[in-house]
Amino acid sequence: MSKQHFNFGFSERNYKLLLVGLGINVLGFLLMIGGGSDDPNKFDASELFSNIRITVAPALIVLGYVVIIYSIMKKPQVDSHAEEIVVKPQHKEPVQAQKSEKGKK
Repeated sequence: MSKQHFNFGFSERNYKLLLVGLGINVLGFLLMIGGGSDDPNKFDASELFSNIRITVAPALIVLGYVVIIYSIMKKPQVDSHAEEIVVKPQHKEPVQAQKSEKGKK
């Protein structure tokens, strides 16, 4: 019996790129959280408006989404030994057309 290879929409490389993009997104969101104070009477603008929180983290999030979109849109390479599976419709006996009563006049 011959071994059949299936060609899925995602290859191993697509999945790796997708996980890398998700990791970049999570890192960006983790860098963005925080900046609050335990004491409501204390305001620290340098902690709240740090360059990492307002510049680097959003850039990482956008980069993560770009990598995710690329991993989804990238067409996987087709192996030369992969067989293409073709499903042929089953042929049924033709149904004879019935003549209508109006057409017999």
